[in-house]
Amino acid sequence: MAVRLDRNLVVETALRLLNEVGLEGLTLRRIAKELNVQAPALYWHFKNKQALLDEMATEMFRRMTASLLAGTGPETDGPRDDWQEVLLNACRGLRRALLEYRDGGKVFSGTRMTDESHAASQEALLSRLTAAGFTPGEAARAWWTAYNFTIGLVIEEQSVHPDPGEPDSRDPAYDLENRARRLGESHPLAVTAGHEMFGDIEAGFEAGLRIIVAGVAATVGPDAGK
Repeated sequence: MAVRLDRNLVVETALRLLNEVGLEGLTLRRIAKELNVQAPALYWHFKNKQALLDEMATEMFRRMTASLLAGTGPETDGPRDDWQEVLLNACRGLRRALLEYRDGGKVFSGTRMTDESHAASQEALLSRLTAAGFTPGEAARAWWTAYNFTIGLVIEEQSVHPDPGEPDSRDPAYDLENRARRLGESHPLAVTAGHEMFGDIEAGFEAGLRIIVAGVAATVGPDAGK
């Protein structure tokens, strides 16, 4: 008996295949083959690949929403009135969720939400910031800045470690010892930078995120100028 094709099934299949073939290998033809249908059947539900990516990103956000921004998961443990911890934990949760998908950062970046499911969780986060003394505009800017740092780092991180669930795997192009040999003694700062940027990415994320939060504290919000 043939499986009834609908948008949800297409998206579920696409997200599963994403971890197998990556964003470049994820084509409508490949998804259709997995579903045992002809590619034109998918166009009843998605007019092109970008429309599918928009829905995939929206579904990814739906899955992460409960524990990411609404503060119901372990990544948001800590004082609820500490805006810095709220912002730090939201970004940690975002990074962790995107790393579950191969090329998750690229899929999420530049896509458009297909419904309003993101609004409630975003409202919850911004409400915490405004309750701590941010104006609504400052709260939005603080989150947008930290969010973009996190998305950008995840995209870079997934270039270094492309396989989800295998943090020790590394693209050979990012072999730090080979890079150091190629750059040699004439570029010592570049060698050091490579280890800082592509070595312990977890530590780099935490360090960079705290720089962002410190900048937010120094320029906007209740602690600015102190």
